Amino acid sequence: MNSIVSAVRPGLRTTGQAATSDERAGLADVAAAIAHVVRGKNEIISLSLVALVARGHLLIEDIPGVGKSTLARCLAQAVGGEFRRIQFTSDLLPADLVGVSVLRPGFERSEFRPGPLFANFVLADEINRAPPRTQSALLEAMGEQTISVDGISHALPSPFMVIATQNPTEHHGTYPLPESQRDRFIMRLSMGYAAADVEAALLAGDGDRETSVVQAVTTAEIVLAAQTLAEGVFVHPDLASYAQRVVQETRQHPGVRLGVSTRGALAWIRAARARAWLERRPSISIDDLQDLAVPVLAHRVIAATNLDDAVAVAADRVREIVALTAVPR
Repeated sequence: MNSIVSAVRPGLRTTGQAATSDERAGLADVAAAIAHVVRGKNEIISLSLVALVARGHLLIEDIPGVGKSTLARCLAQAVGGEFRRIQFTSDLLPADLVGVSVLRPGFERSEFRPGPLFANFVLADEINRAPPRTQSALLEAMGEQTISVDGISHALPSPFMVIATQNPTEHHGTYPLPESQRDRFIMRLSMGYAAADVEAALLAGDGDRETSVVQAVTTAEIVLAAQTLAEGVFVHPDLASYAQRVVQETRQHPGVRLGVSTRGALAWIRAARARAWLERRPSISIDDLQDLAVPVLAHRVIAATNLDDAVAVAADRVREIVALTAVPR
């Protein structure tokens, strides 16, 4: 997959300069700013920007200490958006996320006090440690960008992105994300360990990038404009038909118990449009769909297996289906 980071020109602009430049340059500067801190993860950074431009949310599954929270924080700082981190625990309540209505003495109406979801970027750390009732509080926010409290709908800020993390190797005291929750994430990514040379450089230097601060290199307005422009990228009917055949095959494959939903198919196309726009192309290509198939589709597929590595099996099923589906000529 082409990296948006590798195409960035030397030198970062300030926020004011980025606001007067084109939207692609602003997003490229965001990628470069993150890459200064999250080293050696250019593909993950590029996919994160694709998710952002596609108005999506990210699910990052990996072990602790590989940079999941750092990636989320740097993305928010580079855009200049408000960032909130929520540590999900077994006693976390829905009101701890969305906020509460408080009746003030001497006033006839209650006052709404917004929760931490009212931010541009929300890190839902260890999301699977909260019970299903609390997890479900994210559904409306991620799907409609609103929060309803006491029958009143409150709009969330724009842009709005949830970046959730979970540890796939630890299951004690956790609650698996239901299919409806996983389907709200446009992608599932894995950071992986740092490359040997990158890790050696960190150990030889300060050894800790957690305190690194990324300066804002673009604005929320630039991101919103990029999201709108990406929606106008052309999708050829033959590629739309190809995407539908792949999705249909996930529903019929004997090795798959639950296939990709229509929401998942639409998310796949949105991601392809975002990638094409970031790479300055007027239309999506077959490479966009094939390269993004596993990040966008695999977590929506439930493999017909009882093995512990069901996640890896689902990814393999998607790769197999993509490889066997005839491409348009």
